[in-house]
Amino acid sequence: MPPSSFDVVIIGAGAAGLMCAIEAGKRGRRVAVIDHSKKTAEKIRISGGGRCNFTNIHTAPECFLSQNPHFCKSALSRYTPQDFIALIRKHKIAYHEKKLGQLFCDDSAQQIIDMLLHECRAAGVVIHMDTSVTRVDHHTKNGGTGGLYRLETSRGLYEAEALVIATGGLSIPKIGATKFGYDIARQFGLRIVPTRAGLVPLTFSDDILARCKDLSGVSVEASVRFQKTRFAEGMLFTHRGLSGPSILQISSYWREGAEISVNLADGVDALAVLKDRQKSTPAQDILTIVSDIIPRRLAVMVLESLTIHGKIAELSTKSIERVAAAINDWAVKPAGTEGYRTAEVTIGGVDTADLSSQTMESKTQKNLYFIGEVVDVTGHLGGFNFQWAWASGYAAGQVV
Repeated sequence: MPPSSFDVVIIGAGAAGLMCAIEAGKRGRRVAVIDHSKKTAEKIRISGGGRCNFTNIHTAPECFLSQNPHFCKSALSRYTPQDFIALIRKHKIAYHEKKLGQLFCDDSAQQIIDMLLHECRAAGVVIHMDTSVTRVDHHTKNGGTGGLYRLETSRGLYEAEALVIATGGLSIPKIGATKFGYDIARQFGLRIVPTRAGLVPLTFSDDILARCKDLSGVSVEASVRFQKTRFAEGMLFTHRGLSGPSILQISSYWREGAEISVNLADGVDALAVLKDRQKSTPAQDILTIVSDIIPRRLAVMVLESLTIHGKIAELSTKSIERVAAAINDWAVKPAGTEGYRTAEVTIGGVDTADLSSQTMESKTQKNLYFIGEVVDVTGHLGGFNFQWAWASGYAAGQVV
């Protein structure tokens, strides 16, 4: 059979791939999207508790990690949260701001998927799911710089002038994440920034777990710091370690073997409270007082770890200072993370030094593009990674 011929083939039917397909199709390009999964955009479907945190109105370059922090600026400035909101409104999808600029669908993440598929159909985009790619080659014409990409797939051969890799990273393998995009990048000479799990729960060693065994399910409004980076949001103790927004955020910065500092009562000066209570209620037990600052189960763990107990009047200034430090500056060394299994994103990826920030095209391989999570650009928690998908897909879609 002759190959299926297109102007553009996009591998990956997720957020970035579909956005790129829509924009290229609107320009009159013949576009095919292929994906090895059976369903389109699974990561959109499961995001935001099924309601899809589709963008963040506070999107800015400083909300992203990359070896080149400037790389994301061009794409983000040309396709903004307001641009995606306009698309949402065009399709009459009701949404709300939850907190910190995070926008969610009122109803279901499926609305976002249906919207993207509708836009693809309107732009004449062909989508082939359940199609695995076994080989990718590039054939030049008469030794020139042009040529065609030829893809061998489970559905047969595809040929296209331009190839876009939108295959995502390694996070959540149960919905189909693979290293395919990195393999293609290496095949064509692009470098890969080492990858690791990001926006992921942290795990404890056995000795810390033993101390925290009764804390699973306890949550606090915490401030978590690693080196100069700090996030103040909810934190949750789990049967493996720590989770919650503040922990997921700091996990993208944390490095194995290092400590993090946790303020278990963000906004409360524990030392001031304890000194005041020593004067005003000297006969009160220290556990009762600390339980007024943090949840009782957590107070028990803190005081047991310090072997401090009794009436507050009987405690030395040094003991009170130790209790306050354990509340406002708990230094803990995680054993690791839960890994890609539960990670929301992948840190690292295709080196931005090898890509054009304007178009997402490889600097050395003509008409080869990388967009979305496969690139070394990773957003904070709260809709930023979707905005990068929309923006990078839009950027490539204008030129492929």
